[in-house]
Amino acid sequence: MQVRDKLYLNGHWAAPRGNKFIDVINASTEEVMGRVPEGTPADVDAAVAAARAAFDGWAATPAAERAAFLQKIHEGLKARMEEIGRLIAGEVGMPLKLATMIQAGSPTATFGLYAKLLGSFAFEEKVGNSLILREPVGVVAAITPWNYPLHQIAAKVAAALAAGCTVVLKPSEVAPLNAFVLAEIIHAAGLPAGVFNLITGYGPVVGEAMAAHPDVDMVSFTGSTRAGKRVSELASATVKRVALELGGKSAAVVLDDADLAAAVKGTVNACFLNSGQTCSAHTRLLVPEGKYAEAAQIAVELAKGFSVGDPLGGSAKLGPLVSGLQRERVRGYIEKGIESGAELLCGGADAPEGLPKGYYVKPTIFGRVRPDAAIAQEEIFGPVLSIITYKDEDEAVRIANGTPYGLGGGVWSKDEEHAKRVAKRMRTGQVDINGGPFNLQAPFGGYKQSGNGRELGRFGLEEFLEYKSLQLKPEAKV
Repeated sequence: MQVRDKLYLNGHWAAPRGNKFIDVINASTEEVMGRVPEGTPADVDAAVAAARAAFDGWAATPAAERAAFLQKIHEGLKARMEEIGRLIAGEVGMPLKLATMIQAGSPTATFGLYAKLLGSFAFEEKVGNSLILREPVGVVAAITPWNYPLHQIAAKVAAALAAGCTVVLKPSEVAPLNAFVLAEIIHAAGLPAGVFNLITGYGPVVGEAMAAHPDVDMVSFTGSTRAGKRVSELASATVKRVALELGGKSAAVVLDDADLAAAVKGTVNACFLNSGQTCSAHTRLLVPEGKYAEAAQIAVELAKGFSVGDPLGGSAKLGPLVSGLQRERVRGYIEKGIESGAELLCGGADAPEGLPKGYYVKPTIFGRVRPDAAIAQEEIFGPVLSIITYKDEDEAVRIANGTPYGLGGGVWSKDEEHAKRVAKRMRTGQVDINGGPFNLQAPFGGYKQSGNGRELGRFGLEEFLEYKSLQLKPEAKV
């Protein structure tokens, strides 16, 4: 068991102001795998004061020097990828092979990406008689979720540090242990004191204190739409910049000319990744009415291949959900789906066989789901796919756009140009064309209640920068 009894503040490991701790539960064994401090508003004050004191020096540090620090962090993460993968497989439940590749590999790549990006990013440009500067926004409060814990941390922290901002990080209390590994790596890299600070604790206490703090210039939050609204409300009192990456209910639109088998396979994989605990998961499969029976049959056969079991065991494709609370939430939605009259094609709310411990849920597929049903409108965050039929392309677009969210989506067609035309009509931040892979250099974020702002690539760097215009006196003509 990992016991972390200190917070990382102002360049060293410091005792928390409070005396309470939070247990971290292994998702597959339901046993305590670690313990972290339950932070307090006084800890937030100390962390923000350290970040504020460090800001001027870090903001003035040349981009090449900031890049060198980021490269050191990248190398430190790379050296500990297997350890991080195993740790997050325990915290979150993603199968070990995938956890090492995605949960550890992605944040490692992100720090490397920003180290490289700083070599070419233009912090100054001339426009007419003005010199336009891009300057760091200031002290950033980064509040991150549990589903891709270190990936979401890296998307915020690496970009903010690259921009010249200082950071106070609060990881999810459900999966915080990986953040301590990052803090160790940052400390070993020699980052100046106060530039990065780590506090653990509960959102309503530590998160709210960060969002409301008068010396925080920006809040970058990833989590539920409900919590994002609260962050915005608290931040509004001091007119902070707020970046939000919230919920999703992404639709994969399978056009009439698509390779149906490939489209269904790609959508099922995108829905069930991380046991469905992905904000941009493709949880709605939209197919032409005439192809419903074939699509449903393919989807059910694919679901049978998603064996459920121990994420550290080596063979399971689907691990547990992150917590008992999340398991009950997902089972509740499955029951709602049955009550709504949708066809339960496979899975269900009952526990998988042979798994007495762990927060497991069967991979579940519903057919002939009404577009206005709860399971087609609300984010479930579990391995639950809704198959919805449409009569024509216009109806498919209306259904795809017909939720409060707009984070991800997909379009499948043998004609890529046709697929791109449909994608342009979708009100969502990212659309995969024929299963196009995730790109760390592309902007990630959403429309509507999926949030505002973008992460990753140069677009993510720009979120942490302010514009300043220096109006220069034109040179006299000779």
